[in-house]
Amino acid sequence: MSKLKSFILHLFCLLILISCLSFTSMQPALATVDDDQYEGNIFMLYAGNGSLVPAHATLAEALANHKPTMLAFYVDDSRDCKKYAIVISRIQSSYGSVAEVITVDVDRISLEATDSPTEPSYYYSGGVPQVVVFNQAGDVILNKKGQVPFEEIDDKFREMFDLLPRSESVELKRRSFNEFSSELSE
Repeated sequence: MSKLKSFILHLFCLLILISCLSFTSMQPALATVDDDQYEGNIFMLYAGNGSLVPAHATLAEALANHKPTMLAFYVDDSRDCKKYAIVISRIQSSYGSVAEVITVDVDRISLEATDSPTEPSYYYSGGVPQVVVFNQAGDVILNKKGQVPFEEIDDKFREMFDLLPRSESVELKRRSFNEFSSELSE
């Protein structure tokens, strides 16, 4: 019986040693917003909102349903897109229930020009990030490359939905999850 206990103890120590060695030989994950390295989906890493990818509807469906839509062209390995991911996430959290926010990975679209205005590639102009906003009639009301400020996009949505300008309205703040759950527990 003591030989069995000794064998199990040695085996256990050996497993611990192997585990420790494997953890010390791993490279750290270095994701940074200030480089052009690929670290994965930028919306999960930098915006905290993986719900943006994939989109809930295609551009053709959104336009057919007369739903205001925003196309956001990006690539995962661009520092500008990484920094801009939070703006797209803010738009989605503000207007995602009444408008369609469609993120388009430029690396996945066809480079051939398409004549169909229901395809995102029709609107892509060759730079990232790029934002294209459509009103309910399907007309383009904003088409800009670069890091378009949240306020500029927000202003277009406010005009579309006939909302007060930011200067005249109260900023809506979401409750944190902990505040909400603490109220439920009482």
